[in-house]
Formats: sequence, structure tokens, C-alpha cells
Amino acid sequence: MDHDAIVEQIAGIVSQRSRTVILVFLVITLLMSAGLGNVSTETGTSQFSEGTDAEAALQDVNREFGPAFAADEGTTQLIQVSENALSKPALLTMLRTQQRLEDRTELRVTATRSAASTIATTLDPSARSVADQIRTVERATPKQIDAAVRTATAQPGLTGILSTDFNRESATAGATIAVITHEVPAGLASGAGTSGDSPLQSIQLETQRVVAAGGGDIRVFGSGIISAEFASVIFDSLILVIPAAILLIVTFLIYAYRDPLDLAVGLLALVMTIVWTFGFMGLAGIPFTQMLTAVPPLLLAVGIDFGIHSVNRYREERVTGVGIAESMNVMTRQLIVAFFIVTGSTVIGFAANLTSSLPPLRDFGLIAAIGIIFTFLIFGIFLPALKLEVDRYRERTGFPAFASAPIGREGSVLGSALDVGVLIARRGPRIFLAVLLVSGLAAGAYGTGIDTSFSEEDFLPPEEVPDYLASLPEPFAPETYTVTRDLNFLEAEFESAARDSVTVYVSDSMRRDTALQSIEHANRDPPDAILQDGRQAAATSIIDVIDDYRAADPQFDALVERNDRNDDGVPDDDLTTIYDELFASPYASQASQYLTEDYRSARIVYDTEAESSQKAISADAKTLADQYRLSATATGQIVVFQAVSDTILDSAVRSLAVALGFTAIFLLFIYRVLEGSATLGIVNLVPIVLTVSFIIGTMRALGIPFNAMTATVLSIAIGLGIDYSAHMTHRFADEYDGSNLHDALDETVFGTGGALTGSMLTTATGIGVLVIAVTPILGQFGFVTGIAIVYSYLTSVLVLPSVVVVWESVGGLSLP
Repeated sequence: MDHDAIVEQIAGIVSQRSRTVILVFLVITLLMSAGLGNVSTETGTSQFSEGTDAEAALQDVNREFGPAFAADEGTTQLIQVSENALSKPALLTMLRTQQRLEDRTELRVTATRSAASTIATTLDPSARSVADQIRTVERATPKQIDAAVRTATAQPGLTGILSTDFNRESATAGATIAVITHEVPAGLASGAGTSGDSPLQSIQLETQRVVAAGGGDIRVFGSGIISAEFASVIFDSLILVIPAAILLIVTFLIYAYRDPLDLAVGLLALVMTIVWTFGFMGLAGIPFTQMLTAVPPLLLAVGIDFGIHSVNRYREERVTGVGIAESMNVMTRQLIVAFFIVTGSTVIGFAANLTSSLPPLRDFGLIAAIGIIFTFLIFGIFLPALKLEVDRYRERTGFPAFASAPIGREGSVLGSALDVGVLIARRGPRIFLAVLLVSGLAAGAYGTGIDTSFSEEDFLPPEEVPDYLASLPEPFAPETYTVTRDLNFLEAEFESAARDSVTVYVSDSMRRDTALQSIEHANRDPPDAILQDGRQAAATSIIDVIDDYRAADPQFDALVERNDRNDDGVPDDDLTTIYDELFASPYASQASQYLTEDYRSARIVYDTEAESSQKAISADAKTLADQYRLSATATGQIVVFQAVSDTILDSAVRSLAVALGFTAIFLLFIYRVLEGSATLGIVNLVPIVLTVSFIIGTMRALGIPFNAMTATVLSIAIGLGIDYSAHMTHRFADEYDGSNLHDALDETVFGTGGALTGSMLTTATGIGVLVIAVTPILGQFGFVTGIAIVYSYLTSVLVLPSVVVVWESVGGLSLP
């Protein structure tokens, strides 16, 4: 059966069995809706790092150097801000907060550490419990406390939890950090990033309530708070974006349809598309992630386009006096082919993300592609059948048709604007195309310098929510967020927080005589991003634990010295005996943080320069690991996140190449089959290539990087851009008989251009409304995608006519 027969059969089913079609689709909708209740959510950044070498190494490090067969330990930070956080009232506020937290058994507190505790034990070494420390500080005079501060801060360790404005002489500091340790059931994330289901979440949210009840400016910070805000910001963004998108979409659809029944038909089809897609997700067990937030607007974009084109093309026939069934038959026969071309190329564009090594991007590609197929079925078959029954109802009942004219006909204001592309094509298409192609090439070349980023901050709300959002009534007003504020405060006020670290994981026998020498050798003259201590890297390893024990035990010192053959302070003989002695000593717990008990793996932690970028730190960490004479891997959150960032860029480039390549093949094939001229596929593709080039250049010019969301924009631009150019190209092919070129272009622009305009306005604003999302990454995605839609529309309406004229001048339909 050839394609014409298939199209005729589909058109016949729609026009002759419309009620059966409607019933079948409603039943499928009911079945799909059963999966809606199974849709789970997955937030956080940990989902992006799965599968990278650095992430695998980090999980090995955390597993091998954590406590065995024990509940996990998690920590909460208490950030105290005060005029003088080391004054007597501030110390008492912190100590009383620690005591309240210890008294709450559900918080599972196992230890607390703070500057207040250290100062109290300096005043009275016997004050071990928090209650004793409170009494000690209460009895001390301000002068005694100041003296204790000076004494305590002379020892290493305390200054790391004091803000950078600490003054030892005046015994003052503007802020301090306390660390609360909790015992939690096993299940803390062992890799980089933060998960949306941290077991610390409930503990830290309750800690917030307990701390707030005690007064004083003490902020609670930790991975559980970050997880909670990851989830909250998605909800707050959706509750803002969805109503705004619906309002804008309905407003533009009212203009496009200008008829309440047609509007209801179009909205019902859109709702069914979302139900089918999310129902499929629930039935397939695919969780809803930040990435999938973009799917509903994309499906609405294509669905709106299909709906407007269907109604507009149907009305074009009806205004000429053609009957309901015949008009619907003409519309279905013509548009089902255009919809198929759009669907095939859009599916290719979205499915290109399946080539990514990042699971969330693959899920996005899969769900978006399946959703587009659902959109094709619902708008290509169900909507025409329902529209047919609605108009038959009008005819039987006399229900008025509020509007019957298509959008953008000749003589209207919009029609005059749409004719610009045809006028250019008449007067100077080659010069116009040459200028555009050079401009596109320049924009694309400029865009190759675009930045790539990946960090937890991308997914968190801004430090301050804009006033126009904060002033919204409930339930639309976003909640008060603290994580970004506290992150920025920690980095600005505490050196220990501003300085990052990386880890080198050695997965090799540490018994060989050269093992420790290899670590020492690698630490000499480290790369620029690694903090230096003299000419050595600022590192902590099993060598430092050995040195600490040597200083405390003369016999162990003598053992190490006997086995130091080159007398450089690092043992290089009989390491097994040295390790055995070390693990049998009071330093065993400290040693186990840097060397496994089977002596087969080691961990070396390096401090990094605060001014260095994530990219520089990651590159230098890998350089450092390569200097080891052992099997070593650079890891740590910075290295993992940079690996994700590199993968994001790789995914964007690969998905673009795959999408363009396969889309070109598909278009060449489909136009060869349908129209007998494969070169029409190239005509179809030119506006898309220009759109992609201008998008890349625009992103770089506006400082918008490729991140987890915007990395999908290029494949989306192909998917949605094909939507516009395919409708124009296919309509032209239907109108053109080989002799009436400019008449065919006029009919194409006036007939299809009007529908494209309505579709562009609706989808650009419907997706662009994401700019009001609380999450910055969603706002960037919405802005860039909105630009992509506008570019796709403009290149289709303004550029495609000139491409067609040049194509026809070199052979046109006679080309193979």
C-alpha cells in the first residue's frame, strides 16, 4: 500500500468513523490516567553524576574510608551571626542551642562541636558536657572569656570555624560555625551532589524549628536543607509557571480559534496529550525530574501548533463553501502528511538526547520523543474526528459559529506582514541568503566559545526572590529560601568554606616499598590550582598520620627511621610492619581515614586555591593523579561536577550532530517518497541550520551557558524548528505545480503563515513564561527556548521563500 492510499484510509476513518475514533481515544486516555498516581519525583544533582569515573572513585572513597557496619553519620552546621559571636551572651546562646538539640532524641545527636564548647573547656578542662560548659561560661567574667578566646585560638583547629574578621587581640568575631553530628540509618549518599531524598532532611528541618524557638541569629545549614529546597523550588516554580502558562496559552488560543467550541476541542486535546505522557511515565516507572519540567511546555508547543493548523486549514476549505465532511477530509489528507514529517523530525531531534551519557538527559529525550508521538496521534486523528462531530452538532442544533475565517488571509494586517518574505524572494533572494548565511556562519563560530557549567547552585533559588514574586498571594508566593544565602555567606566569611579540596584515590597495593615515596614525589611542585605549602602540595594523607604518631611515640619514630633508607622522612621499607604498628596504636582511627585496613587503597586530600575555577582545579587534580607511580584517580565533588559539565557540552554537540544528521536523512527520504524530490528536504533544513547558529551566538552574547537544561536547546530548536519549516515546505509542495512559483509562495504564506504566527505567539509565551520560575536554570531554559521558537518562525516565514526561489531556479522539482 503506497502512502497516498494510507493517507486516504486515515482520512476515511476520521470522516466516516469519527465517533468510534473518539471513543477509542477516550478509553486509552482513561487507561493512561491510571499511571498518573505512580509518577514519583527525583530532585537534586546526584542523578547527573552517575556513571562517571570520578563519581565511581568518590563512592569507593566514601565506602572504603567510612565506618564499617555502622549507621551513617551526618552533620548539620549552625551558623551564628552576631556583633561579637565570641561574647559571653553569644557563647551562652550557642551552648543552650546545642543542649536543646542534644535533648531532642528524635534528632539523634551524637556529638556537638563549637567555638563556645572549646572556649568553655579552655576555662575549665573538666567541663565535658554541654550543661557543665554552660555553667562554666555563666560563672566566667568577660575578661576571663576574652583570655580563654586568646588561649584557645592559639591552638590549630578553632580558627577554621571563626569568620575571617576574627581579631585575636580584641577576642571578637562576627560569626562562628558549630557542627552537630547525627546518627542516621544507613542510606546517606556516597557520591557527589545532593539527592532530593536525604535521610537528614527531616532531622534538619526539625533542627531549624528547635533553633528558631530558642532565639538568636543562628542559621541551620546542611544537605537535608538543600534537599528540601530542591524539592520546594520545583513545586514553587510549577505553581507559578503552570497557571501563567495556561492563562497566556488560553488567551492566544482564544484569538487563534475565536470560537468557544473549537477552543474546548483544542484544550481537551492538549490535556489528553499531557495525561498520556505522564501516565506513560507512571506506568514505565520513570520519575519526574528537573529536566522533565521542560516536557509539558514542549508538548503544548507542538500540540498548539497542530491544533491551530488543523482548524485553520479546515476553515480555509469551509469559507469556500465546501461541506463539513469534505473539508475535514481535505484537511486530514494534507495535514496528516505534514504532521508526520514534523513528528518524525521532532522525534529525531528530541531522541538525539538518548546519545548522552547523563541519565536525566536520556530520560528527557525518551519522554519528549514519546510525548511527541502521542501528540501526533491525538491531534492528527482524534482532534479532526472530534471537530467533525462538533460541527455536525452545530449544523443540527443551529449553534452559532463565532469565527470561521482562517488567520492571516491576504488583505489583513498580518497578511501584509507575512508577505515580506515573499517580496524579498521576488527582488533579491540570492543576496539576502548570502548575507544571512555569512551572518549565521559568524554567529555559529562566535557561539563555539560558549561556557559550560554544572553546580548545585544552578538548581537552587536565588539568594533573594524578586519582589514581584514575594508579593504574590498564597499559594503562589514562594517560600522563604535560605540555602543560597547561607552558601554565599559561608564562602564570603569563612576561609575553610571558601577553600575547596580534591581527593586522589589510590587503588593499588600500599605495601610496596615505593608506595609512600610515590605520594611524596607527586606532591612536589604541584600544579597551580593546588594550594602549596612551600614547594609541597597542601595535602593530608597517611604520611601525616605516621608523622603525628612519630612525634608522640619514640619507639614508633625509631621504627620509621630504621626503614627510611634515603633519610627523607618518608619510610620506604617494611611498610607492612609500620602500618601494623600504626593500626594497633591510638592513631588507628585517624589512619583509617587515609588507608584501608587491608593496605590496598589510600586517600590523599588536597586543598585548592580559592581563586581557581572548577575547570582549572579539576584539570590540575587529574594532572596530579597522573604523577603518581600507582594506580590513582582524581575525584571529589569539584572533579565530578566538572566531569558532568564536560559531558553536558559533549552531549549538546553530539545530540546536535545526531539530530541534524538523521533529520537531514529523514527529510531527504520523506520528500523523495512524497514529492519525488529529495532536495526539498534541504530546503526544509536551511532555516533550521540558521536558527541553531543564531541561538548559539545569542546564548554566548547574553552569557547563558550550556547547563543541564540549556544543553537540550539545540536539539529542541531542531525539533520545534522543523515544525515551522516543514509546514511551510509541505504546503508549498502542495500548491506548486511547476509553473506558478510566486502564486504558490503567496498561498503558502497567507494560508500556513497565519497559523504559524498564532502557534509561535502561543508557544513562545507558553514556554517563555518559565522565566518567572524561582529556579534560575528553568528561567534560562524558558528564555532560550522562547528565542529558539521566534528564530524558527522568522527563518521559516522570511528566509524559506528565498530558499525556495533559489531551489526552483536550479531545477526545483526536476531535481532527484
